[in-house]
Amino acid sequence: MAKLRIASFNVENLFRRAKILNELERTETTRLLKLVDELQGLLKETNYTELRKKRIVALLKELRGYVTVRVDRGKLFTGMGATKVGADGKHDWDGEILFTHEKVKEGARKSTAAVIKAVKADVCCIVEAENRIILDAFNTEMLSGVQRFQQNMLIDGNDVRGIDVGLLSKLPLGAIRTHMFEKDTTGRALFSRDCLHVEVLLPNKKVLHVLCNHFKSKMNNDAASDSKRKRQATRVAELVKEFDLVKDLVVVAGDLNDTPDSDPLGPLMKVRNLHDALGMQFGTDMRQRWTYKYRSQLNQIDYLLISKPLKEAFVAAGVERRGIHGVESTIGTAPFPDVKSPATAASDHAAIWVDVDL
Repeated sequence: MAKLRIASFNVENLFRRAKILNELERTETTRLLKLVDELQGLLKETNYTELRKKRIVALLKELRGYVTVRVDRGKLFTGMGATKVGADGKHDWDGEILFTHEKVKEGARKSTAAVIKAVKADVCCIVEAENRIILDAFNTEMLSGVQRFQQNMLIDGNDVRGIDVGLLSKLPLGAIRTHMFEKDTTGRALFSRDCLHVEVLLPNKKVLHVLCNHFKSKMNNDAASDSKRKRQATRVAELVKEFDLVKDLVVVAGDLNDTPDSDPLGPLMKVRNLHDALGMQFGTDMRQRWTYKYRSQLNQIDYLLISKPLKEAFVAAGVERRGIHGVESTIGTAPFPDVKSPATAASDHAAIWVDVDL
């Protein structure tokens, strides 16, 4: 086999997004979500007074196109449509509020496709895709010819928002293993999404083991999220040690949501015979290694950690940042044509890749 390119890309919400969240004005989204909260509260009431009934109808009218109410048992409304509440309280019916979904904006899909086409990977870990059907639809609709991947895999993980990890591959897939059911010491799910282990079958009869990850976010920047990330890093370190990292072809890929020198990632970054591909290419220069920009800070939080045989087959590694909005002055080049705003950007993350000659 000749050169193999392995990549990882946090595509930032490649899914059917709730329409209410696609409002460009955050103040309007906030207002609508408050109305949804009010509606939910009213529907939970045991006594639907006439005032409450009128307010339920008014809220549904205001939220038309954004939510619907599904009735599974009993009857909530009388007559045609949601114009009159016939139930006297929550005990008269059973159901739930459903958000209306729509595809990710076309500009964002085009930008995401532009990144993937530019990277030209044979195997790519995908972070933040909703499900395999959405991933397959993107692959079919937005990629074609040599850019299209023949196989894809994604297993719904632990994130209730549908933020999952998956894999696109131009090579056949073998065994697939999920770790979503593992618990940590608190009794909760260890992995925020999953540590998805997919075997990629190489033409030379060897197997490439790809472990796709999306660790706990630093959004709250608190001790609890740091602790969660460290537990996740510790477990992935245990998983890779089950391989013979001197002989086996192993890649730990994905968005680990922390920097290479951070304490939470320490257990994984210090595993013997596991090497950061971007570090191999760029050394310690974060101006070259960064995959995520927060205000003025340039950080690497996306990774391709490779075992010793892949290190010995290393050719080059790189970062594709032209799908990010607002970084032209930092990267010294124009973004892809459809990246005109945050809403049409491919992602707030860069894609990363490594070439190995097997």
